[in-house]
Amino acid sequence: MSLNTLTIADARDKLRAREITAVELTEACLTAIEGASALNAFVHHTPEIARAQAEAADARLQGDDEAPALCGIPLGIKDLFCTKGVASQAGSNILKGFRPEYESTITAQLFASGAVMLGKLNMDEFAMGSSNETSAYGNAVNPWRRGNDDTALTPGGSSGGSASAVAADLCLGATGTDTGGSIRQPAAFTGITGVKPTYGRCSRWGVIAFASSLDQAGPMTRTVRDAAILLQGMAGHDPKDSTSADIPVPDFEAMLTGDIRGTTIGIPREYRMDGMPDEIETLWKQGTEMLRDAGATIRDISLPHTKYALPAYYVIAPAEASSNLARYDGVRYGHRARLAEGDGITEMYEKTRAEGFGAEVKRRVMIGTYVLSAGFYDAYYNRARKVRSLIKRDFETVFADGIDAILTPATPSSAFGLGEMADADPVAMYLNDVFTVTVNLAGLPGIAVPAGLDAQGLPLGLQLIGKPWAEGELLNHAYVLERAAGFVSKPARWW
Repeated sequence: MSLNTLTIADARDKLRAREITAVELTEACLTAIEGASALNAFVHHTPEIARAQAEAADARLQGDDEAPALCGIPLGIKDLFCTKGVASQAGSNILKGFRPEYESTITAQLFASGAVMLGKLNMDEFAMGSSNETSAYGNAVNPWRRGNDDTALTPGGSSGGSASAVAADLCLGATGTDTGGSIRQPAAFTGITGVKPTYGRCSRWGVIAFASSLDQAGPMTRTVRDAAILLQGMAGHDPKDSTSADIPVPDFEAMLTGDIRGTTIGIPREYRMDGMPDEIETLWKQGTEMLRDAGATIRDISLPHTKYALPAYYVIAPAEASSNLARYDGVRYGHRARLAEGDGITEMYEKTRAEGFGAEVKRRVMIGTYVLSAGFYDAYYNRARKVRSLIKRDFETVFADGIDAILTPATPSSAFGLGEMADADPVAMYLNDVFTVTVNLAGLPGIAVPAGLDAQGLPLGLQLIGKPWAEGELLNHAYVLERAAGFVSKPARWW
């Protein structure tokens, strides 16, 4: 068995038992990365840092029986996280050459616990996309294929590089971020587990901003247990982030009891979408029965404002993006356009942003600027904020009525081919987020768990949505679902 195929939990136990070393584990991952350039998952390689961190982890493991769970565990870091001295450009040409002088809070926490950084992972530009096709580095590629078809498939977005790397065993886990489904949708497309924690559970400090009231970092791993371990290392209060919650972080792994008897699962009728593939409807029913068989009570619920979630999201997120991305002006850092004689500061701003931003980012900045403009602020932005409050209240009502978790599909389809939707109406691409954006608008925790394969042999995921700050209970429900589904399929190696 190759060491890079170990789960985080198994690797931790072997490291502590001194059956393997962190250096051996890291080298196995570095070798796998070298042989997987076709996936384009890792875009900034840091083997020297990885080897140094692995050696330090081994020294710690030799001398300390109580080394943290992540000590010596090789991880991939999404390019949205600032890493000191290492290129951090959010998949955008406008940040080409930017090497931060500081470390994001989450990566600092991970490195303090002994985790190893293998490199930075591909992503949609500024996390804007559902297919990893807006990246300055080119497309990330899904390790899965449809049967004997050679069509390159999307790993989902925006955390496509993270999903591809974990699914292809290039790293034991990865960090992702989720603004409207960017952890859960790629996890479902690649047959892995992805957690979007409660808004405020993980620090946003040093994570390059897309939409500040929606962005939340989380773990992407092969199993629910691994997600619990990695989330533990990522979570916690950070005084540098005003939206970080000063709430204790429980032992998520210890909460994986596998016992959900006496809990109540809600099935929202509004998530039965027109045109939803029969395979996803069937999988949802099977997931419902798995939870019922485990002792949970199943109840139909209504989340009446769900139908307004996508339009509200695609007003709020671009509005916040246009504000956040105003700082990329060519003056302070990143790309600066070459100016013609006589050009002033206005021309420098315009040329720099025109050259540095890709088409999707420009589209969202323009939408955001439009909905925030004087004549349209009330008609669009304020109305979307009111709808967001109603969506949040829908969830509060069902949780107050005794619902412990909500089960839905994770995506409206399995992974589609790269380029298959690129020429379509952008709204068709936005529909990929139909099951996930409500969770971000309401600030709730959500998890995608692989639960089956479609007729083409591609993974399909189910989503569980939990109460605020109830990641432990949510992970336990996901753990039950994972064991009942018994998903062990892996992509056939072609890269």
